[in-house]
Amino acid sequence: MKLIAGLGNPGKEYEKTRHNSGWMAMDRLAEKCGADVSTKKFNALTASIRIEGEAVLLMKPLTYMNESGSAVVQAVNYYHIDPQDILILHDDMDLPAGSVRIRTGGSAGGQKGMKSIIQCLGTDHIARIRIGVGHSRRGEHELVPDWVLSPVPKSEMDVYETALKDAADAAYDWVYRPMDRIMNEYNIKVKD
Repeated sequence: MKLIAGLGNPGKEYEKTRHNSGWMAMDRLAEKCGADVSTKKFNALTASIRIEGEAVLLMKPLTYMNESGSAVVQAVNYYHIDPQDILILHDDMDLPAGSVRIRTGGSAGGQKGMKSIIQCLGTDHIARIRIGVGHSRRGEHELVPDWVLSPVPKSEMDVYETALKDAADAAYDWVYRPMDRIMNEYNIKVKD
């Protein structure tokens, strides 16, 4: 079994914020698969589906971003999922709005949901799809919470929607295609 988790925060006030990019990409993936990510299990909303014959658990943790690892590790332990069979979808401020980057592992890069997952699983060898949301103002870290918890402006909405669709398509392809091909296809630069 493979696990794809989209990170975000529960609650109506967070629905359309930059920080919920993982949840929004998961919604596009679920729609593509004809799935409804609504079964409550592992302190998350989940759906068990098949992609190209492979069993996949779709997940939207309900733990708030900073505790995402506690939901992910429950599913991993229950299904005995190997780290190489996990994919995380999340926002990334260090990427321009509308860009998508796929990595096979590495540090959390300041993304607290990814940091929680790495800590709970004890490894950073976890694939992730990073969805660019742009940055507030470089060096002004006190602005970060307001930035990530604000909605994407209308001026960026077209490229952002394309990024969400690309992230969902890349997640779908990750289930059955080699990672290097997915990275070549979807790691497209968007100018800042």
